[in-house]
Amino acid sequence: MRPEDILPTYQRVAEGFARVRDKTLFERPWLDRMLAHAPGRRVLDLGCGPGVPIARYLCDRRAQLTGVDGAPAMVALFRANLPGAEAIHADMRGLDLGRAFDAILAWDSFFHLGPDDQRAMFPVFAAHAAPGAALMFTAGPAAGEPIGEIEGAPVYHCSLEPEDYRALLDDNGFDLVRFAPEDPGCRDHTVFLARRRANA
Repeated sequence: MRPEDILPTYQRVAEGFARVRDKTLFERPWLDRMLAHAPGRRVLDLGCGPGVPIARYLCDRRAQLTGVDGAPAMVALFRANLPGAEAIHADMRGLDLGRAFDAILAWDSFFHLGPDDQRAMFPVFAAHAAPGAALMFTAGPAAGEPIGEIEGAPVYHCSLEPEDYRALLDDNGFDLVRFAPEDPGCRDHTVFLARRRANA
């Protein structure tokens, strides 16, 4: 299993993933924190998947949501679930939408990229971040490349060291607001929440 296999895998298992994906919205406290730090309601959801429950919740909170996913089947599900939201089929790597957002979310998506691609994402985050924008992503608590599973298919994950993420955020004009390694209140997700400096 390699990072290059992620999008074909999610394309193949999209329907099953959407069916079994946890919809209890255990992510809600972190989503609320992100919105609380955002200067507005324009939200970019990178690796949006089928849009339920996260994107639907954000829309319920009056977000003007743009979902991006590299798997066409996921984009189709997103559009069916959230016909009022914008959906874009694109790889987050090298994304260039030419506009800025008040919040950028990469929940359980960014960590499927390899180390070099993760580092290269921080200029992409910065290019789409309005002054004061919130950026939130999940990763692992330490460097590693574990292999997980979804719908019986292996899936690649990768994390850098937390210090590397801190440096990448700082170098690209973000201040780290909160870092929660293996948050027990969020199913042991490791979450980074940052904010774009107004003068960056």
